Amino acid sequence: MRKALHPSLSRLSSLLGLLLLAGAAQAGAVSPRDAVADVASAIERNFYDAQRARAIAEELRGEAAQGRYDRYADPRDLATALSDRLHPLDAHFRVNWRDPAQPGPVPQGHRRLPPPGAAPGPGPAAGPAPVDFSRRGNYGLRKVEVLPGNLGYIDLRELPDFAFGDANAPARRALDAALQLIVATDAVIIDLRDNGGGSPAAVGYLTSAFTARNADIYNTFRWREGERMRSDSEAPRDWYRDPRLQVPLYLLTSPRTASAAEALAYTLQSAGRAKVIGEASAGAANPGGDIALKDGFSVFVASGSPTNPITHKNWEGSGVAPDVAVPQREALQTAQQLALERVIAAAPAGADTLDARWTLEALRAQSAPNRDTPAAADYLGQYDRIQIGADGGQLVLRNGQRPPQTLIALQRDLFFVDGNPGLRVRFERGDDGRVTALETLRADGSSNRYRR
Repeated sequence: MRKALHPSLSRLSSLLGLLLLAGAAQAGAVSPRDAVADVASAIERNFYDAQRARAIAEELRGEAAQGRYDRYADPRDLATALSDRLHPLDAHFRVNWRDPAQPGPVPQGHRRLPPPGAAPGPGPAAGPAPVDFSRRGNYGLRKVEVLPGNLGYIDLRELPDFAFGDANAPARRALDAALQLIVATDAVIIDLRDNGGGSPAAVGYLTSAFTARNADIYNTFRWREGERMRSDSEAPRDWYRDPRLQVPLYLLTSPRTASAAEALAYTLQSAGRAKVIGEASAGAANPGGDIALKDGFSVFVASGSPTNPITHKNWEGSGVAPDVAVPQREALQTAQQLALERVIAAAPAGADTLDARWTLEALRAQSAPNRDTPAAADYLGQYDRIQIGADGGQLVLRNGQRPPQTLIALQRDLFFVDGNPGLRVRFERGDDGRVTALETLRADGSSNRYRR
């Protein structure tokens, strides 16, 4: 026997049904041939190479006239098909569809620098208030921290847009805050593995945080304005106030690293200022912007193309090649090891780099293949107020009500605390070979001993 739906659930079910019907009606109202014609016109008006733009547009119109896209009754499927068709021609080509009844992003051009005067295409229909997705994503700053060994780390998922001339622009303040948090670190790692791009303003500004003012290292863009072209530099109009010119700098990349994120990596790499670690990036060099079309469609069209003053080319199609090629999942640990090695090697005689050396030894121990694990049974037991137990084959240190700490072996009788390589545990043995005590060692030179 079926139970009747609660009245509120019944109303919700009806509402969902109406929404689905509305979506189906919207999908049915879209003419694939009209949508393709709009995409073709936007490309013809805005793509940075006018001759190629006309050829691409003519090909799309011819394909539509032959019925190639008629089977895509759902606008989402049509958007995917057009994106797949166009992407090989330029890595930035992308067709999207968004339900016109749903709120869209705040129009701020943060994806790329749009060429002034370019025909924008039909504007979106009035609807719900737009959402500032850049702000809701904390302007691309997913994580900023100081890693063991005093290494600065920034996980940057977007190059946020802001207008120069306003030091209080929220996105600029967010970048300033991130850089200030790691100002005393011995090296800096910027993680671009999940960064799909953003604004040239952030590229120029971040580059200036690690390079000399007015250095001739910035990409020059040629932008299309109708049948004319104009040039523009990616150099910032406001320079970072206190650039760190000597700090070792490492950038992490993957095939997901694209567009403005690639520009940051390419510029700093070409200038000899940073090492790129990971896998080759996406190869999307030519910037542009989303152009709104009718019926919820939009198309991203590359309206400009960069040239680097050092290489005299860009990374379109090829991507940014890493200086140290490793699987993307290993890029961070590789960068940490390289940074620590450099910091230790460059330290003046007598400098206290024990925390860096301990961190490097811990990283090497964790990445060593087939490393030997000491027998846990030797160490289990109570040591004054500290208890050593086992969990999943690993030793665990418990000290009163403090959170348990997993121990990772460096060698026989010597361990470090997982996540805190500046804290080590060394076990002592008596004449009979049995463990009699443990000692906690800290990178600042302090220690404590606990008897079994």
